[in-house]
Amino acid sequence: MTDVPPDEAFARTLDEQDPLRGYRDRFHIPCRPNGEPVLYFCGNSLGLQPKAARAIVEQELEDWATLGVDAHFRGKTPWYSYHEVFRETGARLVGARPGEVVMMNGLTTNLHLMMVSFYRPTTTRFRVLMESPAFPSDIYAIRTHVRTRGYDPDEAVITLRPRDGEHTLRTEDVEAALAEHGDSIALVLIGGVNFFTGQVMDMARITDAGHAQGCLVGFDLAHAAGNIPLALHDWNVDFACWCSYKYLNSGPGGIAGCFVHERHATNVELPRYGGWWGNDPSTRFRMHLNEEFVPKPDADAWQLSNPPILAMAPLQASMAIFDEVGMDRLRAKSQRLTPYLRALIEREPREWFEIITPRAPDASGCQLSILVHDRPRERFAALEAAGVVGDFREPNVIRVAPVPLYNSFHDVWRFVRVLAELK
Repeated sequence: MTDVPPDEAFARTLDEQDPLRGYRDRFHIPCRPNGEPVLYFCGNSLGLQPKAARAIVEQELEDWATLGVDAHFRGKTPWYSYHEVFRETGARLVGARPGEVVMMNGLTTNLHLMMVSFYRPTTTRFRVLMESPAFPSDIYAIRTHVRTRGYDPDEAVITLRPRDGEHTLRTEDVEAALAEHGDSIALVLIGGVNFFTGQVMDMARITDAGHAQGCLVGFDLAHAAGNIPLALHDWNVDFACWCSYKYLNSGPGGIAGCFVHERHATNVELPRYGGWWGNDPSTRFRMHLNEEFVPKPDADAWQLSNPPILAMAPLQASMAIFDEVGMDRLRAKSQRLTPYLRALIEREPREWFEIITPRAPDASGCQLSILVHDRPRERFAALEAAGVVGDFREPNVIRVAPVPLYNSFHDVWRFVRVLAELK
């Protein structure tokens, strides 16, 4: 959107015309002490609670109370196969095929498990290519994992940074680094949407460039899953990991997700860590009588322990909504809502801030990152005092994310009015 009318009536009209406006009512919106709903723009950090989540969690508690261990097979949603609830919905969410996605563990745990299988260093090809700024868990996971495999991370990790004077990473610079160093790179592991700037990376191009150099390619989709449409299978991505407590609204510390392309998932010879729940289900209950790990020939094989039911339950509520709406419709609204936010912000005098999220529609998702030149913490505190829930990232970036499932155009209009009043 460009040159949008700045008046409140226009925001109200946009909401009236929004075919997804009713979904806001399916979420709990936190309130201020005076009872007024906050302006919640923090779904890129913690999504709001679906109202349906409580009943699903309570059902599992009821099954536990009334059935005990028998709920593994006799519960309303049997615990033994609970992870299979997300087999198809999870695949649709990230553009995968059933059998390529499993919900398990936490994001960083899954990154380590994937690196066990997909970081295969040799004497000449032992490096990992990543981006900067990257989320700290990615930095820590990659550097510590490389060290445990016997390599010095200062030598083995190549970190790509934006060009001087720029805030985001150019795809051609990723391609150039791969062309220059590709024969020494074992793994490319990059955030699909950058946590700091909100930049959407061209995952298809990066995957092609990595494969052309003989590298394996994976993505951290923590800020991409539920934010932008993905086509992991068709892009030929080797693996990907994501959390579900941001755009996927599964609750704090919610269960994470993992994609393994079927050409790898069906390869039972891949190196991996084994666990009870990754073993062939036909022999799973032979337990100690079956000492040899026999991986299930799909993404389920990377599971270690049986599913954490109470962590998975809230995700059912959210995934049902995602499956009902579809990522294409969510993206269509997002590509109206976020540009509307940008257009209103850019009508204001901008001596003290700039938006560093790319403007191009295919290079941005829900999030706008506002770099504050003067008194960043003070200005963020003023937003909080006015009832805005966003977040602050050191040293001087305020992130706001209008989420199409529950944020309205009027929310955006009200936020910009608060922003305009900051001095």
